[in-house]
Amino acid sequence: MRAIISGGGSGGHIFPAIAIANAIKARYNDAEILFVGAEGRMEMEKVPAAGYEIKALPIAGLQRRLTLKNLAVPFKMIKSQCMVKSIIRGFNPDIVVGVGGYASAPTLKTASRMGYKTLLQEQNGYPGLTNKMLSKTAEKICVAYDGLERFFPKEKIVFTGNPVRKVIEDMAATREEGCAHFGLDASKKVVLSVGGSLGARSINEMILAHLNYFKENDLQIIWQTGKWMFSQAVEAVKASGVEQWVKVHQFVSEMDKAYAASDVVISRAGAIAISELCLVGKPIILIPSPNVAEDHQTKNAMALVNKGAALMVKDNECKINGISVMSSLLKNEAQCAQMSAAIKKLGMRNAADRIVDEIDKIVNTQTAR
Repeated sequence: MRAIISGGGSGGHIFPAIAIANAIKARYNDAEILFVGAEGRMEMEKVPAAGYEIKALPIAGLQRRLTLKNLAVPFKMIKSQCMVKSIIRGFNPDIVVGVGGYASAPTLKTASRMGYKTLLQEQNGYPGLTNKMLSKTAEKICVAYDGLERFFPKEKIVFTGNPVRKVIEDMAATREEGCAHFGLDASKKVVLSVGGSLGARSINEMILAHLNYFKENDLQIIWQTGKWMFSQAVEAVKASGVEQWVKVHQFVSEMDKAYAASDVVISRAGAIAISELCLVGKPIILIPSPNVAEDHQTKNAMALVNKGAALMVKDNECKINGISVMSSLLKNEAQCAQMSAAIKKLGMRNAADRIVDEIDKIVNTQTAR
């Protein structure tokens, strides 16, 4: 089995890609897997850390604001397509898997033109333009939400769920282990705040504006800031004298322990974050990012809210209302228990294995031909 997996840009694309790679390796001990990502993006760090080789393309996306950088985008796309053609020819894969992100467009588009079989993994309930385009030539499209026949050919859609990190799926960590890892008191309430792997400005600003709240209410928080807010957060926490209650991390690598330690989770509403949270089964407050295509994070969040499995606070309201919503939820044990039970019903395990099942079918059909 020789597979190319392409995409990235954020943890929401990278972690499913690594989960799929791990599932391929588990089924085929001698599998050869090559990742193709974008220069300077998170995958260039996370994929090698997971033990896989990755090739970088100079691809970049269009900026929402007017900027001269947008003039270079078509040229970077052409260069990336030329580079990826050489990469594909040299590796000669049995399958090319796209998980979304800048690099997936030139990789899968070129692979299809060269006659290679492709498979898409769509994490969201509302796909972006890239996957809509790539779906026309893909053999299969693995999805985690109902109703995507509005966007993709119905006969190609397979409901697999979203692949998540194995350590989250297994969740062996206990609350005591989690609290010990983060230097917390297991007898006191713990909030986990994650704004996605790249951080979330509005969530960070909400916490920054209420640091004394945690000390005054003897409430602990694991605060993943992302890269851009980390230094400012560390300085603010130290200046406020709240280090005992507020634990600042640029990126939390051992999320199983963070989930295990927490009583309530505050999170963006990315598809992979939600897939993990459904398996973890903790009460959650979702603050959808407004800076995503077609406002798909709000759609992701409402799918849970409508089933009593989550609360939602709008991004532009979270600095004012977010802490009070969190406080009310922590004090309402009956609501916490109800939400926890509701969200656990939505969890789907072994998604990566189901995706590999589809890869098997494509490759075996191709071999038979």
